[in-house]
Amino acid sequence: MTFLVREVKRRDLPSLVELADSFSLLNLPADERILGEKIEKSFKSFRDQDASPEESEYFFVVEDVEKKKVVGTSLILAKHGTEDFPHTYFDVGKKEKYSKELGIGFIHQTLKLCYDSDGPTEIGGLLVNDHYRGRPEKLGKQVSLIRFLYMAMHKTKFESHILCELTPPLSPDGRSEFWEALGRKFTGLPYVEADYLSRQNKEFIKNLFPEEEIYTCILDARARYVIGRVGLSTMPAKHLLESIGFKYLNQIDPFDGGPHYGSNLEDILLVKKAKKFEVGDGKIGQFDTLALIGIDHADGFRGCLTYFAIKDKKVVIPETTKALLDITSSDLVTLTPISEGAL
Repeated sequence: MTFLVREVKRRDLPSLVELADSFSLLNLPADERILGEKIEKSFKSFRDQDASPEESEYFFVVEDVEKKKVVGTSLILAKHGTEDFPHTYFDVGKKEKYSKELGIGFIHQTLKLCYDSDGPTEIGGLLVNDHYRGRPEKLGKQVSLIRFLYMAMHKTKFESHILCELTPPLSPDGRSEFWEALGRKFTGLPYVEADYLSRQNKEFIKNLFPEEEIYTCILDARARYVIGRVGLSTMPAKHLLESIGFKYLNQIDPFDGGPHYGSNLEDILLVKKAKKFEVGDGKIGQFDTLALIGIDHADGFRGCLTYFAIKDKKVVIPETTKALLDITSSDLVTLTPISEGAL
């Protein structure tokens, strides 16, 4: 099979609805209207060099070329947090309490609701069709990492800080113990409904959640357990992010307690290592270095995982890669090396 990672196209809508229907991501719902709007927004974002970050969203897909079918997705939200729609999170802190008279002291974990009206760039929307998981091409990692290659190619489109909100342990039916112990008591809303509403209007969070610090010792053990943790299915994504420079920010999602990981754009390993090359001619006896390669093609951004070699300061790549990306000698491409161990 041959796989291409590229920006989303209008023709992908039926495949996307089918793919999203197998999952329950709120930022990628199985709704034809919403997905259609996301496709249009992405189309404009990729083409408008002067688009404001708060209006820009970049939608990537991985395509099974032979079947002409989308089998995976990922997203970049160029700015998550504005004056009208702030980025909301709990800051996880510590507070010491001590009684001299009793000779007893405690270090309490605390949660403080915070708002960021000049927010970071956020990555999300990572999905891979169940039938395509575990393949040697590592499609989930390809469509995840391609976002950082694109950011390296267009740094001015994005904020200096990059954020990823990871999913915590949830019950099989999608129940959040953290929400049940905290958020539901202040809003009266079930978790899924509250999380959905927050993506349209955050007014109820500001007006109903407590402004004061919350001591987590008042929560039950099940709720405390998930604070800052990731679910088993999200563990590979966490390890991947950590391997390229992301760290836990001591911040969590106010709805499910999932951890926020972040990094400065310039500190992300794939961004630091990315370089632009002219494609050269010539044959190489053996390609021994692996990389993500990308190009702003006339038909839109596209990329893939490939082996390469440098010859006379030009990059030489297999003919199959040239054909897949529809590139020729003298074209300019950007690539970032990836160790096979990382995949």
